[in-house]
Amino acid sequence: MTTPFELRSPPYRVARARLSNGLRLLTIQTPHLHTASVCLYVRAGSRYETPVTNGLSHFLEHMLFRGSGRYPSSFALNLAIEELGGTLYAETGRDYSLYQITLHPKQVARGLEILGDLFSSPAFRDIDLERKIVIEEILEDLDDRGRNVNVDDQSRRLAWGKHPLGYPITGPMRNVRRFSLQDVRAHFRQFYGAANMVLAVAGPLAAQVVRRDAQAAFARVRSGARRRPRPPELNGRSGPRFRAVHNESAQTQVHVLFHALPETDPGYAALRALIRVLDDGMSTRLHYQICDQKGLAYSVAGSLHSYHDAALLEVDAACSHAKLPALVTETLAMLGRFREELVGVRRSRRAVRLVRRDRALLSRRSAGETRARAGEGAAGGDPRRRAAGAAAGAAVGHCSRRAQPGAVAQGREDRDGVRVAATSSSTSSSTSATSSWAS
Repeated sequence: MTTPFELRSPPYRVARARLSNGLRLLTIQTPHLHTASVCLYVRAGSRYETPVTNGLSHFLEHMLFRGSGRYPSSFALNLAIEELGGTLYAETGRDYSLYQITLHPKQVARGLEILGDLFSSPAFRDIDLERKIVIEEILEDLDDRGRNVNVDDQSRRLAWGKHPLGYPITGPMRNVRRFSLQDVRAHFRQFYGAANMVLAVAGPLAAQVVRRDAQAAFARVRSGARRRPRPPELNGRSGPRFRAVHNESAQTQVHVLFHALPETDPGYAALRALIRVLDDGMSTRLHYQICDQKGLAYSVAGSLHSYHDAALLEVDAACSHAKLPALVTETLAMLGRFREELVGVRRSRRAVRLVRRDRALLSRRSAGETRARAGEGAAGGDPRRRAAGAAAGAAVGHCSRRAQPGAVAQGREDRDGVRVAATSSSTSSSTSATSSWAS
């Protein structure tokens, strides 16, 4: 017999509003915290691109750091923010771009003014200089022969095929080399309208005051139109798929991927609980079997990369080349057992305790992390739905680009130096799988 439990109400409130130009505003009132965070989410990322424009969302994010009408250089823009005690942080994901400043609550109005000026009158200066910086970032994913050996790019390409979800976020080098100022401005006009954005502000703030200040700061941002991504499509081939990229390295990095339930599916919450059973600590199945008992890898991680209409369940590991067959075999066997065996009561209760722990931790986190959970869904289907769920859920913080065990991973996949790639993907209800690895 299981004991029912109740989760306490979160120590914050989420107020929703829509500004006169169509900008959605979420104010997460956290009176128990001492910092505030302002974050703007835009439905712009590699999922919204074509083969010709792939990489332009990321390139545009870089170009926005080059200044605005009131702050006409990158130095002036960053100095204005840093004099308030904050730093402009930005990232591009597959289905969103975000821009964030964390400040003292008394400086929120000024932070809103700076962001409002940036998104109403970007300077877009020094494009050739910024291009050099983006190229350096792309080179991190290439080997000495110019081949992409980023495990995330390889695995997503295999899982999604020619669909934009399979595009690299930074785009191919040839695109970045030819992007013009005209391309940047056109992309900005298409995606950076108020109707295509969500502004989230978290901290010990009054919702009415935030709304007033946001209305004044973003009044010059044009309305634009809501952009919708192309529906997900699985890689056209049926059955298991495999991809290998050879690269000189002491280890093989492998991804095993399965297409999974999207965030809007009624079974999504259960899937997240299942991920916690698989990997959320050294005593859970993945680490205990792969590392502790069999010594197949130093570390292994299971995570869920989700969108409003699609998801990938991922197992990520690295091992010596000779151990790769055993590691993949053990991983697939472990996942297969979930189809045949019910999760025990003890493990189920542990997953429940972890949910309760996440709620408790969330109540003590910084305004930036609370904001991240409240606005993190702007890239997907309905930012209001994901905002409300994120404000009460346990999701990985936006600053951590690698998915944490048992957590929902959003934003850019980890872009650390990669030597080998591997992927496996199948529908969540099917026995088919797709693998890609490099050695």
